[in-house]
Amino acid sequence: MIHFKAEIERFEQMGEKSGWSYVFIPAVLANNIKQNCKKSFRVKGRIDNIEVDGMAVMPIGEGDFILALKAELRKKLKKEFGASLELILEEDKNFKIEMPEDLEICLAEEEHLMHNFLKQAKSHQNYYINWINQAKTEATRTKRIVMTITAMDKQQDFGAMIRESKGNKS
Repeated sequence: MIHFKAEIERFEQMGEKSGWSYVFIPAVLANNIKQNCKKSFRVKGRIDNIEVDGMAVMPIGEGDFILALKAELRKKLKKEFGASLELILEEDKNFKIEMPEDLEICLAEEEHLMHNFLKQAKSHQNYYINWINQAKTEATRTKRIVMTITAMDKQQDFGAMIRESKGNKS
């Protein structure tokens, strides 16, 4: 477990991460949460007075990581870019994302679709699942499931699917 203070930072121009608000976690602190880890992992704990769990800590190189802060969390914290936070974090070893039943049914229609989904990195499986689960309407959810099925047919990871879908909207 680590206890530290940090400032909310924001990516101005950083590809897919442009506009993200985050907390920087230097390698020495990240190593105290999860020893010698070079890939994304989940944390739980407290940010100021807000309990958190299942938050993704993502590598940015040189052993350093970031913890993205969604708008919903920043609203609860009543803090934005430049504000100081107190964080108490530890690895969330119990975090697991369940596949939604509607997605599982669609992937099971053809054997190669489920196979392609399951061979994705766990982080990309989670990106797809979270993206589908965050849909606010049934129409959006259905569209996202269809896009996921199409991506599995093409053997695309989440980033490739998103980039292709943005290219098709012009």
